[in-house]
Amino acid sequence: MKRTLKKKSKSKFGGIFKLVLRIVKLAAIAFVAASLFGVLLFRFINPPFTLLMIQRGFERKARGLDWKIDKKWVDFDDIADPMKRAAVAAEDQTFLENHGFDFNAIQRAIRKNQKSKKLIGGSTITQQTAKNVFLYPGRSFVRKGFEAWFTVLIEAFWGKKRIMEVYLNVIEMGDGIYGIEAASQAYFHKPASKLTSRQSAAIAVIFPSPLKWSATKPTRYLKRRQYLIRNNMRRLGPLDF
Repeated sequence: MKRTLKKKSKSKFGGIFKLVLRIVKLAAIAFVAASLFGVLLFRFINPPFTLLMIQRGFERKARGLDWKIDKKWVDFDDIADPMKRAAVAAEDQTFLENHGFDFNAIQRAIRKNQKSKKLIGGSTITQQTAKNVFLYPGRSFVRKGFEAWFTVLIEAFWGKKRIMEVYLNVIEMGDGIYGIEAASQAYFHKPASKLTSRQSAAIAVIFPSPLKWSATKPTRYLKRRQYLIRNNMRRLGPLDF
């Protein structure tokens, strides 16, 4: 009798385990298929919004402000070359050479974070694009894992030109301001195609903290960062997308 009960218990446990394993497998397959579909879709169709845009919109409403998502998509060729150069100089100087990850930058960030309470990122432009387009705002190891997965996919299917185009069109550049065209109009009252090197550096310097910093009212720290970015822009050489 006891043996029979044990066999039934084991059989029941085994059945539940197989069911759970099957559900996990199906979920994994569905996630891979959905992520591949999304990456391939946005290779040809411009992302209409990001989850960060929606979150910021609700945050503005909570503060008693109007809903604001100021953005206008511009094609790669309609973005001034100095702006592309400034983005690379400020955020990811090995952008055209790396495959989505800059392991030297990651190691430097880890060492600095061990000595400082202020977290410093080591993300490439591709990683930033992946998390902006496909993921929810926040910090966690799970999110980092998803970010790495999407980074691999967009490096494989998009190419550097498309990555830069999407990056400069979706990232946050001010309170309710997203993408380089909206930022160029808001800060300098001109289209993104007309940005100068100085103006491009002024916009690129606020990428890490666009709600705190302004491209037209730089602090002493930002002015120094702008100077360094412009020096890096001159040292980069030609950018062959």
